[in-house]
Amino acid sequence: MARERSGRTARHLVLVARLRRLREGAGLSVPQAATQLGWHPSTLRRLEQAQTSLDVGQVSALLAAYGAGAAEADDIMGRLNAANMPGWWHPWRDAMAPWLMDLMSVESAAGVVRTWDPALVPLLLRTPAYAMAVDELRCPDRDAAGRRRADFLVERQKRLQEQQTRLWALLPVTALRVRVGGDDVMREQVRTIQQIAERGDVTVQLHPEYAPPHPLTGVPALTLYRVEIREIADHVVREGGLPGTAEVWDSPHPVQTYQGMLDVSCVMAMRPARTGEVLQDEYDRKWA
Repeated sequence: MARERSGRTARHLVLVARLRRLREGAGLSVPQAATQLGWHPSTLRRLEQAQTSLDVGQVSALLAAYGAGAAEADDIMGRLNAANMPGWWHPWRDAMAPWLMDLMSVESAAGVVRTWDPALVPLLLRTPAYAMAVDELRCPDRDAAGRRRADFLVERQKRLQEQQTRLWALLPVTALRVRVGGDDVMREQVRTIQQIAERGDVTVQLHPEYAPPHPLTGVPALTLYRVEIREIADHVVREGGLPGTAEVWDSPHPVQTYQGMLDVSCVMAMRPARTGEVLQDEYDRKWA
């Protein structure tokens, strides 16, 4: 399971990883390093798990204890202020589940985001109206909160496009026939997917209605974050059974397992070139 974090930025996670590597390079375990510094081991663990800000005095002490070279020490100290700055998503804390707050630093550094939904349009492709309609089904009588989450989703979509993250979405064609929020909502949603699928930074694939089962058949909604920064691990998120819950992993085995499942499921899906034709057909038959 991924370590708990406190919504730190990618810059913060990179410096934390560099400090951890320096400790390991010095041949020190966490208890050994903490004893040498006169700290409680939990203090160092929390720092290495990005659960606290990077205090200048503490980082200076760590660099000295680990025997960091002058150039690396200067570089790390020079990056502290930027690493401690809150991420752009900080003002949106009220719109996020705790697991998502901890994951935004990874999303902000992702080069590729791959997503699957077994029954609905994947979250990162949803229009605000569609997202609010889904939210209303799961959390009735919370209109203001739903509007806030929809606005945050729009901001996430915009930021991913600005940072040139490649989005690769997989869904069954039947997801386009689930009447979420009524005809007007569905008309806008299907048209939006058509437009998104034409962008160079987005790939949309559909599974035909009567196709054989594939590795993700029956698997809950899933998102895989591929990160090019070596200090930040790839992550996989699988939605939980209750609204607002999810399981998050950053260890190689589950990430690689789900990546393999996505790979095979994409091979078994329609080619992206065919997706546009099917989307137009679905729009014309159901929502035009």
